[in-house]
Amino acid sequence: MTDFLLELRSEEIPARMQGGARAELEKLFRAHLGAAGLEAGELTIWSTPRRLVLSARDLPEATAAVSEELKGPRSSAPPQALEGFLRKTGLTQDQLEDRDGVYFAVIDKPGRATAEVLAEAIPAIVRGFSWPKSMRWGKDSASSESLRWVRPLSGIVAIFGEELVPCEIGGIVSGFATRGHRFHCPGEITIGSASDYAEKLHACHVIVDHEERQAIIRDGAAKAAADAGLTLVEDEGLVIENAGLTERPVPLLGRFDEAFLEVPPEVIQLTARVNQKYFVVNGPDGKLANGFVCTANIDAKDGGAEIVAGNRKVLAARLSDARFFWEQDQKKTLAQHAEKLANITFHERLGTVADKVERVAKLARWLVEEGIVTARTPAKAGTQSGTEQTAASGSPGPRPTPGNTDELADQAELAARLCKADLVTEMVGEFPELQGLMGGYYARAEGLPDAVADAIRDHYKPVGQGDDVPTAPVTVAVSVADKLDSLGQFFHVDMAPTGSKDPFALRRAGLAIIAQVIATEVRLPFFSVLPNSIGMPGNTAVKISSDRVFEFLIDRLKVQQREAGVRHDLIDAVFALGGEDDLVRLLARVKALQAFMATEDGTNLLAGYKRAANILKQAGQGSSPAKAGVQSGEGPTFVDDSTRPRPSPGNMTEHDAALLAALDTAEPAAAAAVADERFTDAMAALASLRAPIDAFFEGVMVNDPVEEVRAYRLGLLARFTGAVHGVADFSKIEG
Repeated sequence: MTDFLLELRSEEIPARMQGGARAELEKLFRAHLGAAGLEAGELTIWSTPRRLVLSARDLPEATAAVSEELKGPRSSAPPQALEGFLRKTGLTQDQLEDRDGVYFAVIDKPGRATAEVLAEAIPAIVRGFSWPKSMRWGKDSASSESLRWVRPLSGIVAIFGEELVPCEIGGIVSGFATRGHRFHCPGEITIGSASDYAEKLHACHVIVDHEERQAIIRDGAAKAAADAGLTLVEDEGLVIENAGLTERPVPLLGRFDEAFLEVPPEVIQLTARVNQKYFVVNGPDGKLANGFVCTANIDAKDGGAEIVAGNRKVLAARLSDARFFWEQDQKKTLAQHAEKLANITFHERLGTVADKVERVAKLARWLVEEGIVTARTPAKAGTQSGTEQTAASGSPGPRPTPGNTDELADQAELAARLCKADLVTEMVGEFPELQGLMGGYYARAEGLPDAVADAIRDHYKPVGQGDDVPTAPVTVAVSVADKLDSLGQFFHVDMAPTGSKDPFALRRAGLAIIAQVIATEVRLPFFSVLPNSIGMPGNTAVKISSDRVFEFLIDRLKVQQREAGVRHDLIDAVFALGGEDDLVRLLARVKALQAFMATEDGTNLLAGYKRAANILKQAGQGSSPAKAGVQSGEGPTFVDDSTRPRPSPGNMTEHDAALLAALDTAEPAAAAAVADERFTDAMAALASLRAPIDAFFEGVMVNDPVEEVRAYRLGLLARFTGAVHGVADFSKIEG
């Protein structure tokens, strides 16, 4: 078994492309070897800015010999068919096997040398590479057939064991020679085998293992900060990016003018990160300090002093720009900035951003005035969009009571009218990632209430899984109104997401609303909220659009709950009841049902329900509550006909009486519990039916030959299934 080394050396590969390139190299290598009958086995893939490297361990010296069998024509076929088969196989007729009147050709293919397979595979791998962006170069670049690569390819090292794998692509011939660090060791290095590759490059100041470089940056940056009494602000994405920019990383600490700290810390961090790839640091007080960590690509003789000085100047220029934007933006109020929103198109069919802001402001105020969002909107502190839905009792808890509605409505409307104003500021023009955040800073600097500033800052949240979910009432009103407006308006103009296409991020908006409901238990009556989010409540077209949005939200909720670990059939069992637009109640009922079905009572009641439903189906009756012929508190009657004679007492059993008594108790108890949103209590009421229904099936014959008795017992079963359906549609539950 022999090791193989492949190095593809080029000009600098963008850091953001290196992870994908490593995966692509492995995929192509395995595919080409697999096609030749070789198992690639253990692979190590490395990358630096100037090279992609693959090391394969324990490859066989040659592929295994194979025997291929081809079925030919029948022996009675015309001569032309046989001649064509012989030409295809390269055999003579006496080399064929006649099996029951059919010719077969057995072709033995000898194994191939692995080095030969590799020599063919390398050019195919290089040409088959899929880069996000690639280029042609040199005198042959005028031809569309010329080699394309992310940057000009300059060298190939291909060694199998200690032997060169000869290959050529685009005029580049494989060899044993590579190059070390561009500045410390720019000359050629001769590689003897895969085993000495990394060691030789390390001696020439190249750390070829990207994960090793990441560890050096991660640990070195933290140490550089700690040595100065500071704490590194961790940023794993920046670690990976810096590792993709350097072949021998050296983290260095620098300082910038403290005066820049008057700029919001997020601006400083984004300026340092995006423009310069620097880490920022916090001081002993936990606040942003006037320090940064840059990553050099050389071991400087002066310990990096000149490098730090140069980087300090560049960062100072960037921070000066940021401070200028910060100061210029504050020369106008947010309301004055917002006037420019009328010049920005939100969507050609939905008007300007100013039009959207007007709709959101009205909707946010309406949500407060209707008592949907109140000053006492319950909030679970620290709750993220996840699996926790309701209180431990299985009930969504008491409805919120209004606080100062007028003040809350005024603040919600004001925040909504200003929430998009920072889109036209200089700072957000430079750093679009800061939209919302800068609006919050400007609102606070202007002296607006904290609740308004917080709502402007956070109204985009949550923007993804794991993001914080706002819980402050003003923020909830604006955030929900903003997302409901987008959903309602785009659906109303028939621009709902289709397939994988969602250009307006409506799925994300839907998931954000669901996360908001879960985190705060805000009671959104969607059947009235959605028409108001579109406008013209009562309009038939608006009603249709609202129904589509609600179905869309329910679909998103089902997916979210399944991902949170809730059984899909239990979700369907609750949602199938229909007529419910309060997601808090829906989720509380799902949670209570899941807890109930995990018990023995739940399992046995389900079995009893399915048996009852099957009997009713065979009898030509459904299992809906409307079919229940035995009414609460009454003696037995025929199904759907209480005027006909009842069976004589002699035909009745204790099991009939026990089930009727249990239904008279459980049915109203479950209905009352559902009405009060005490879903755990509703499940407990259903649990009391378990023993009577089990005894009923054991002790009586439902399809009694006496018509009156049979009808009576079918009525009992219909009433039993109806009581169960009052809590959930058990026909949807598996088991």
